[in-house]
Amino acid sequence: MPLRNDQGIVLRGFPFGEADRVVVLLSPNHGKVRAVAKGVRRTKSRFGGRLEPFTHVDLVLYEGRNLDTITQVSVIEAYPAVRGDLDRVLAAGTMVEVIDAVTQEEESSIRAFLLLRQGLAALDAGPRHPDLVAAFLLKAADVVGIAPALERCAGCGRRDGLTKFSLAAGGALCERDTASGAVALRPGLTTYLARLADSDLADLPEHDGVFSGEAMGVTRRFIEYHLDRGIKSLAIDA
Repeated sequence: MPLRNDQGIVLRGFPFGEADRVVVLLSPNHGKVRAVAKGVRRTKSRFGGRLEPFTHVDLVLYEGRNLDTITQVSVIEAYPAVRGDLDRVLAAGTMVEVIDAVTQEEESSIRAFLLLRQGLAALDAGPRHPDLVAAFLLKAADVVGIAPALERCAGCGRRDGLTKFSLAAGGALCERDTASGAVALRPGLTTYLARLADSDLADLPEHDGVFSGEAMGVTRRFIEYHLDRGIKSLAIDA
């Protein structure tokens, strides 16, 4: 079985046998990768803390029939500021959970990988923007092709009078269109959401306290509806 070099961001892990751990990583070229880190749960493990969640690592893998085995690992970026703050840990947990939900094994995930790397870097760089997670979720929806309509009516394509939002219809609706479960929006909210979706995560628009809570609420409900699952880390954060 051949050796291969790869890189990835650690999403999660779970015990395997008495001393080993299966580590789940997101690789840009191979999607989700499950690999065994032998002896990692021992105190004197040669891997140390290099395979903790949120860590961007460079790997050498021994390809196995069912699971690869990690033979070497070095840290590219550990995002230390994220780990030292509970609020940032919860935000990073949401990012990882969503990316874990929308990516597959043996499937190129370059956009998802780059988005997660940008999200973690933005969290690590300084004080957390109140709408960073909402912006991340909007971008994640775009990566998997379910981005909500925010600047045009999801029903007719009209640009003005976007006063409602429908999860089932796929985004904002004008007053002329109706859909089951559509809810009224505060004027200007869709514009704010569109700015979040279009901005770089490291340079989000100035925080607007009027829209912030509603932006997160709409975004969360949208992503959970279309993934058909709740986001556990957001329940903790709430």
